[in-house]
Amino acid sequence: MAINKGFDTLGFSSHAPVPFKNKFAIRDEEKLLEYAAEIRQLKEKYRNSLNIFLSLEIDYIPGITQDFKYFKDLVKLDYTIGGVHLVKNEGKHGLWFIDGPLQATYDKGLRDVFDDDIKKGVTNYWEQIREMITTQNPDIIAHLDKIKMHNKNRFFTEDEPWYVDQIDRTLELISHTKCIVEVNTRGIYKGRSDELFPGKAALKKIYEMGIPITLNSDAHKPEELSAYFEEARQIFKDIGFRYLKLYTADGWEDTLICEG
Repeated sequence: MAINKGFDTLGFSSHAPVPFKNKFAIRDEEKLLEYAAEIRQLKEKYRNSLNIFLSLEIDYIPGITQDFKYFKDLVKLDYTIGGVHLVKNEGKHGLWFIDGPLQATYDKGLRDVFDDDIKKGVTNYWEQIREMITTQNPDIIAHLDKIKMHNKNRFFTEDEPWYVDQIDRTLELISHTKCIVEVNTRGIYKGRSDELFPGKAALKKIYEMGIPITLNSDAHKPEELSAYFEEARQIFKDIGFRYLKLYTADGWEDTLICEG
């Protein structure tokens, strides 16, 4: 499908193992080694028509998940994608799962882990993102503001000063690193969000601060590979972006988004 769509580069980034039962991550290290071996076989098989790279989307949960370097060294990852899908509340049992298809799961986690204190839960999310950036230094930061997906303006609005402050503090931190912000289209084409992750307001700040971006459909199926890409490129152009970061055999390079 990637070749048929005109891709010249494809990165595979399944979810790294986490030390508890779940429905989204590679099960264990044995399966992880099998995954890495299969990607390398594909890299060789398609070497004349497609540049294939090996990655993982690695969850960061302080005190629970492995350091990113552990996975990078174990399977020789080309690059790392760091994300927060489960939010920790110190002194409280359980984790708040902010992703997945069900709004009810988000609501239940907020109630069980944060006693319905949305400001504390969301603040912990952004603090966990910043701690991930500082301690793990991922190449790419996944779906930066995904905390908004199941909120749908029910518990907070994104123009509230405390929320804007969390984004601003996070972008200021990113601006002093080499991290790349992923612009993720999945929320839109799955009908779970009205905006990209991150949204236009954050993207304008990212542009003004000179923070590099990359475009990703977060595809779970072949037909999703380039979903909402053209629309996203137009949004980038309207804001002022000219380049995306693309991973190559020589490392990260700038690729032109579009002319003009």
